[in-house]
Amino acid sequence: MSGLIKSTEPDSAAAHAGLLPGDAVLAINGHALRDVIDAQFYGADDDLAFDILRDGQPLRLRAERASGQALGIAFEHPTFDIDIRRCNNLCPFCFVLQNAPRMRRTLYIKDDDYRYSFLFGHFVTLTNLSDEDWARLAEQRLSPLYVSVHATDLETRRKCLRNANAPDVMAQLHWLADHGIEAHTQLVITPGLNDGAQLEKSVRDLATLWPNVLSISVVPVGLTKHHKYGHRPHTPAEATATIDQIEAWQTEFRATLGVNFAYCTDEWYLVAGRSVPPKRAYDGLDLQANGLGMVRDFLDEWRRVKRAELKIVPIPLPVKPSASRDREKNAKLKSSTLPSQFSILNSQFSAATLATGTLFAPTLAKAAKEFTRDTGMQLRVVPIVNERLGATITIAGLLSGDDVIRQLQQDDATMRESALVILPRIMFDHPDGIALDDVSPLDIARAINKPVALADWMGDVVDAFRGTNRLLFAPQADSLDVPIVREGGWAVEKYL
Repeated sequence: MSGLIKSTEPDSAAAHAGLLPGDAVLAINGHALRDVIDAQFYGADDDLAFDILRDGQPLRLRAERASGQALGIAFEHPTFDIDIRRCNNLCPFCFVLQNAPRMRRTLYIKDDDYRYSFLFGHFVTLTNLSDEDWARLAEQRLSPLYVSVHATDLETRRKCLRNANAPDVMAQLHWLADHGIEAHTQLVITPGLNDGAQLEKSVRDLATLWPNVLSISVVPVGLTKHHKYGHRPHTPAEATATIDQIEAWQTEFRATLGVNFAYCTDEWYLVAGRSVPPKRAYDGLDLQANGLGMVRDFLDEWRRVKRAELKIVPIPLPVKPSASRDREKNAKLKSSTLPSQFSILNSQFSAATLATGTLFAPTLAKAAKEFTRDTGMQLRVVPIVNERLGATITIAGLLSGDDVIRQLQQDDATMRESALVILPRIMFDHPDGIALDDVSPLDIARAINKPVALADWMGDVVDAFRGTNRLLFAPQADSLDVPIVREGGWAVEKYL
């Protein structure tokens, strides 16, 4: 097998050896390569010999690698082919099994590849590994891995996976720990399947493996209208009870382990109507891609934008405690702000509409209300109901372009008053810049005849008003000419 080079970094070991885009790397220091992981592992030596094919001819190139110098090879495909490891489970909450018809073709591929877990942080079940895979994990110490546990009780886990032959995940995690491999874990909780006593058992079992098991992300099940197995989403009361239980365990783990260890993803708090935890509650973990701490990052970024970009600063007035009326008056004054500098800056748009999923819409609406109050620029929020997958799918990243177009066209205020529509960038986090139904932001701009900007943060919204957001698409544009996808986003789909 060989890896086709896409590019090399300047001043890297690969560049000094003379490797070029289009070269196919066969081996490094005599070790045949299966994928980019092998290239990283065998390319860590100081003296490097690259066996390559250039224009079909074999060639050996050499380089000495300086301390700290990058290997510097970007391959066309991280596994050198498109042989993504397929999942051998039939989880009732699997998105592929609940998908709507006529979506992107890659959304129907059930991937469960430990290599993508190591490279991109994808959660995998460890149910399809061969003896060779386990030997490679031990040799190369691919750490950390991201493991979908769902339940530590073997029979319950087999029900969660709908796989009667699924191995004991606790034995697998013990094996990883014995070989110095760390793991982040997740439990996707389905009412009546792996909640309650099973959730407590799973959390406590996994805690016995800390610090080799670094974390537990507790995730609420997501079910589309195409779900066929009789399960249901969590109620707000159940979300509240789950948060309370996890936070009680966090208090215990903080005392015994020094970290919270188990973490509720953001959806629980939004469904329950509870405030998300402060940044410190996540113990410095980078698990936002799994829905952990994204809302907190949004709120903290908006606070910084108000101060740094909009120059909105609270007026530091003391509260006089002498009388009830004085306390109320001064409290109102204290919460007011200095006038924003934004309204006097050159703005291309006077009013805009933010469209997002129904789950995040209330949080976004609060920020939009503050933006309008403090800048004088009209910013309103339209929650988009996911009709393609069903109203129970509430996150922005799973919205379809057709749903956005249809519901914005039916929204009179958007069509009449807004000069600009701002959509979540995550909707289009794909190499081709398309939503789940192959619709691009340019398609949406043309359909509603308004400019469309993409945003992750409120800072992107500010840039959109100013006309400096680089992901701004006019209806008359010929094509998408800037990349929308971010590194790591929809990683499997990039290579299929």
